[in-house]
Amino acid sequence: MMADPQSMLPALQHADSFFPSGTTATSFGLEALVQDRLVNTQSEVEAFIRAQLRFRWARFDRPVLVAASQAANEPDRLAEVDLLVNAQSLCEEARTASCRTGKALLGVHVRLGTGGAHVYQQMVNDSRAVGHHSVVQGFAWKQSGLAASSIEIMSAHMFCVGLAGAALRLGLIGHIGAQTILANTHCVAAGILSGPPDGLDSLSAFTPQQEIAMMRHETMSHRLFIN
Repeated sequence: MMADPQSMLPALQHADSFFPSGTTATSFGLEALVQDRLVNTQSEVEAFIRAQLRFRWARFDRPVLVAASQAANEPDRLAEVDLLVNAQSLCEEARTASCRTGKALLGVHVRLGTGGAHVYQQMVNDSRAVGHHSVVQGFAWKQSGLAASSIEIMSAHMFCVGLAGAALRLGLIGHIGAQTILANTHCVAAGILSGPPDGLDSLSAFTPQQEIAMMRHETMSHRLFIN
């Protein structure tokens, strides 16, 4: 049976790297890890993405994304999720990058006329909310009519694409290598998605090497990415 175009086409639009999501300027610490010669090869890039999926996306971004999508029509509840993410994001560089890309994505949805986007942007401008990226993703995609299952799949895919794209721009891998990594990490994501997401009361993210790399990044003399 043919997949429903009414659900598939919007998901493809919003998950496409062509969509101005604001994440192409971030390497999530990968640039510093490359400079430190801790990530050098295609297999090491893949291992890095696998670890980030399991210990960052699955345990932190996914629960936030799901909670934000469920609160998409409740601005005050959405802001509570946003503020919780801010409090739980101890690494300043990661916190700043998340807010930067989230606000950029929210601005795109304001211009697209996505329902509630202008209201939430005003809450961010008034410091009643923060605008973290995973929160804005869950909110904006739900308001764009996307199903909950599609939202989780899109987020996992874009997480992998963002890291693989950073590795590509850093010259660690080529286009075929990037596609190989995506295929392999999609298997990891599928395994994660086969189970239910954690609740907000279980938020955790243990990726110390990556966070230290993000902290060191601002002192690097030559930088391609903002973190």
